[in-house]
Amino acid sequence: MTISKFTKVLLGAALLTGTIIQAQAQDKKADPTGTYIWTQAGRNGGPDRTNTLVLKLEGDKLTGSLTAPGRGGAAPTPTDIADGKVAGAVVSFDIIRDFNGNSMTNVYSGTLTNDTIKGTITMNRNGQDTSRDWEAKLQK
Repeated sequence: MTISKFTKVLLGAALLTGTIIQAQAQDKKADPTGTYIWTQAGRNGGPDRTNTLVLKLEGDKLTGSLTAPGRGGAAPTPTDIADGKVAGAVVSFDIIRDFNGNSMTNVYSGTLTNDTIKGTITMNRNGQDTSRDWEAKLQK
């Protein structure tokens, strides 16, 4: 049994179409738009701290804010994210805070999987880079 030239062309086109569709699906960015919450241990044995992250993806631009409890029991305050990016399923942004004339930048990076962003927060304290894990869940 021989395969006709038409059948070969049709099979080739189907394979090519499937490859293109698969490549496009892999290139698609995750959309982290929504409100995420996570809890971390309090400072110096204090009560746990609940953080609320609001993200919005518009085209290639990731914007939003992080609301975290203030120092020394101060009221929670929102801080706009800076340099927000999404590359595939990786979400990253900076939180820049000023304390007594000093600026401190925390760099957040994580992977979005099943309504959860899980990654690390990197910061520089006293000239030393440190990091800790974070895992935020999308609120529905």
